[in-house]
Amino acid sequence: MGTLDRIRNSLAGGLSPSRLEVIDESGLHVGHAGAVPGMTTHVRVVVVAEAFRGMNRLERHRAVNDLLKREVAAGLHALAIEAKAPGE
Repeated sequence: MGTLDRIRNSLAGGLSPSRLEVIDESGLHVGHAGAVPGMTTHVRVVVVAEAFRGMNRLERHRAVNDLLKREVAAGLHALAIEAKAPGE
């Protein structure tokens, strides 16, 4: 299973989102800090989940980062997060 699939599975299992997009942006960062050829290092996630209702932006980002801490430890260099509750 690849990095993007593990990210999808972690977020789906932890948040039960109604919308989930996981986008590999590594190719946009070739030559930048943290970019490693052939490796997924820069990812954007769009997550809409009821679990975010009542949370502020920082709490939402912490929740996503907590679910993906293994990926960060394994070399994920940058994670852009768009986290919303349904209807936002």
